[in-house]
Parts: sequence; structure tokens; C-alpha cells
Amino acid sequence: MKLLTPDIAAALAANAAARHDAIARGAREPDPKPVVRFFSPVGAATWLATEIDADGILFGLADLGFGCPELGSFAAAELEGVRLPFGLGIERDLHFEARHPLSVYAEAARAAGSIILGEQRLHAAARRLSGRG
Repeated sequence: MKLLTPDIAAALAANAAARHDAIARGAREPDPKPVVRFFSPVGAATWLATEIDADGILFGLADLGFGCPELGSFAAAELEGVRLPFGLGIERDLHFEARHPLSVYAEAARAAGSIILGEQRLHAAARRLSGRG
């Protein structure tokens, strides 16, 4: 699976440019919604990316499944190069659509101990608040 389509790469690069522009102007850095989610089909590892630089280094929320999700950088080439059992690799969630800025996902993931559990709690809270659950 190709992890970065041209549209996804362009959106990630636009977020990086917006952050660099804010820093140059002395303005508050933006808190964009994640553009893409990557995951291991045979484990709990999950990544939410908001930016990419010219060298293919992504920025976002990384959760390797050890209970301590964190914000940081990770290389797109390394994700694409991962070889898992049964000939599988890291995949892109084709149905992912961010509903919150990265900071909200990060706070929920840290409190829950994983991105997946944090998202479940966010969705449950949204349903309760909307009267649908």
C-alpha cells in the first residue's frame, strides 16, 4: 500500500508550511487536525500525522502499543519499509477522517494509554453530548 498519496502529502506539507509561517511571524503555532492515520494490521501500533518536511519526516502522534503515546517525528520511509508477519506492512486507514485537532487526540490518547482507546472515548463522549448515546 502506498502510504502517502499526492493529496495527502500536499495537505501534510501545507500544515508544515503554516506552522513555519506562524513561527516566522511570532504567532501562535496552529493545532491542525491529523491528515492521515497509519496502523499495524497485526498489532496496536498507530500513528496520526499532521505534517511532513522536505526529507519525508512526518510529525504527529505515535503509539507503538506500549501505553505511552507521544508527539514526535517519524520517517515515512521507515513506515513504508516495515515488514510484518504474513508479508504485511504498515497500512493507511482509508476511512480515517479527523474530527479534532492533534492536541485533543494527544490528550485523549495519553489519558487512555493508547490512540485507539482515546478515540473510542472521544467518540463515546461526542455521542453522549449529542444525545445519541
